[in-house]
Amino acid sequence: MCVIIDCRTSIEEINNLKKLGFKPLMCPKSDLLYEAVSGHPDMLLKIVNNNTILVHKDMPLSFINKLRNLGYKIFLSKNNLNSKYPNDIILNSVNLDDIFIHNIKYTDPVLLNFMKRKRKINVNQGYTKCSTAIVSNKAIITSDLSIANAVKIENIDTLLVPPGDILLPGLDYGFIGGCCGLIDSHTMAFYGNLKYYKYGKEVLEFLNKYSVNPVFLRNDRLIDRGSILKL
Repeated sequence: MCVIIDCRTSIEEINNLKKLGFKPLMCPKSDLLYEAVSGHPDMLLKIVNNNTILVHKDMPLSFINKLRNLGYKIFLSKNNLNSKYPNDIILNSVNLDDIFIHNIKYTDPVLLNFMKRKRKINVNQGYTKCSTAIVSNKAIITSDLSIANAVKIENIDTLLVPPGDILLPGLDYGFIGGCCGLIDSHTMAFYGNLKYYKYGKEVLEFLNKYSVNPVFLRNDRLIDRGSILKL
């Protein structure tokens, strides 16, 4: 089992993922983005489905070949990433079984084509995946009010937490979606420990509601590393 993580993830966090039985794949940094998010997988690629991954068009070939060797079909984005909004958000979307959530006018055309059979929910928040932790296909945690409001009509249960209290070195704060990821249907791994998070109790209660157990990859404050993406 593999997970895609920021290449700057700490040794402690990497070792704890290995203890859980995962092989971490280090997502290469891109100089096209701000240093703070330059290695964030949720900015640099999108897992489309069980056998298809879309990567930004300047992704190093060495990493693309690693994914291909795992049996994945790899496609390149049409648009170029760069650090100026909205060119940095072209892949930063939420992809559920039947629903696709993003600021649709800025979604990369290749990704949008892959999602043509899904219901599309347009939101103002371009950093959609950064702002959203997926608990299940019917439950999310988000720090963005526009996302929370938009998914109500889809009967998606939502825990809305205030922004802040998550580290992101180089920026004021990180986001709830970027500090975690489901590693199986009943386990969510966190870069940090919820006991140090201002809204940790609420998050724990929400996870428990859906029989999702948290695992903590380090005993410290939550840090946004661009999501943990399980293959």
